[in-house]
Amino acid sequence: MSEGTRTPDRLDHNQELYQLSYAHRVGTESTDGCAGTARRMPVASGAQMADPPNEIVPGVHRLGTPLVNFYLVEEDGRYTVVDAGLPRYFGRLIHALRALGAKLADVEAVVLTHAHPDHVGIAERLRTEAQARVHVHEADAQMARTGKLPGTDASFLSYLWRPPAWRLLGHFATHGGARPQRVEDVATFTDGAVLDVPGRPRAVATPGHSAGHAVLHLEQRGVLFAGDALCSRNPLTGRKGPQVMPRALNASTDQALASLERFQDVEAGHVLFGHGEPWTQGTRAAVEKAREQGLS
Repeated sequence: MSEGTRTPDRLDHNQELYQLSYAHRVGTESTDGCAGTARRMPVASGAQMADPPNEIVPGVHRLGTPLVNFYLVEEDGRYTVVDAGLPRYFGRLIHALRALGAKLADVEAVVLTHAHPDHVGIAERLRTEAQARVHVHEADAQMARTGKLPGTDASFLSYLWRPPAWRLLGHFATHGGARPQRVEDVATFTDGAVLDVPGRPRAVATPGHSAGHAVLHLEQRGVLFAGDALCSRNPLTGRKGPQVMPRALNASTDQALASLERFQDVEAGHVLFGHGEPWTQGTRAAVEKAREQGLS
């Protein structure tokens, strides 16, 4: 849908989220804990402040924070970053690489499940400083290049009575997510592609959260990177367990629900999310739980 024809129930996710997170950043920098505001959180900008990498299965490491995950995949001393977190997560990646005896130049690729700001954060920096190639589904390529997000199914404002929504806004603000992030040059893939990067993930297109969302399957390691096709902790409500992302963050929640069928039979013992803890009961059980939980 074009900007000129957007209807009132199709919210401009880009403008709304960035304005809210910028406002929250200004508020947290200028207050000392008054009602409705919060003291500014420390920012983990250096490697010394990051936790050591959490190895999910051999060669697959979980990085990030309790609110936003990204991942590091190793193969023969070469690395792929799966999703790219927020801009101020760069130090966490450096710390993880050092702990693994690796260096930035060992990162050969970044593969994005989609091009939302909390998945694109350090991608451009990796492209320029590590000479890593950034890969994204062709339907999200324009979003990655411009930082412009489509409308969503519901307003973010309707969730602001919930503390987790404010926590997410504060986290975006203090970790560099208050401004759009762009990737100047991306390589694109399509449904079913096996990417020639360390780990060789197979992409399964799962549109809904975004038009070009894709889950990534590491068949040999029994891992499925679900991105935001599912989460195991709702970033706006705090509800736990596998579920579809909240309507205020989806381009089309109906399409996101329909896309569950596209990956429910993918064999993976570990399902890894953009938001929430890993799931170890298999892909089909995660999808069934998401259908049971319903919308938010």
